[in-house]
Amino acid sequence: MQQRRYLISACLLGQKVRYDGQDCLLKELLEHLVPDQYVSLCPEVSGGLPIPRPPAEIQSGDGRDVLLYQAHVVDIKGTDVSDTFIKGAYAALELAQNFQVTHAILKANSPSCGSDLIYDGSFSGRKIQGQGVTAVLFQQHGIMVMTEQEFLQQLKPQSE
Repeated sequence: MQQRRYLISACLLGQKVRYDGQDCLLKELLEHLVPDQYVSLCPEVSGGLPIPRPPAEIQSGDGRDVLLYQAHVVDIKGTDVSDTFIKGAYAALELAQNFQVTHAILKANSPSCGSDLIYDGSFSGRKIQGQGVTAVLFQQHGIMVMTEQEFLQQLKPQSE
């Protein structure tokens, strides 16, 4: 059986790449993975967005719709950043394929990386069922996508 290889959202590993210039360091990830088992990247930064940057949300759909040009990723100033998100998703996919990634641990709720819930596009903090642009692209290419919490849940003994 092939060894699991991961692509991990860079913010989860302590890189200050989030829109607000912060990270979401999750030390447990580092405690359970060995360095040659994962690569990391922020699709938004790889697509060309600066740090910090205005927050962005998908409007009128989710990542699948963005990839089909049927929805848009728009920042809080009203700028359409869809192409940058798509470019970043493909950069992440290229890295994942080069590293033979089998699984991705992506930041929950993100317009790039969310795999269960994303913000609803109103910048009100409301979340809806949906996936980010990178999460959808990974799934379309056979990479198992999970949030950081789903990964940590897998580590817990089943008897709990």
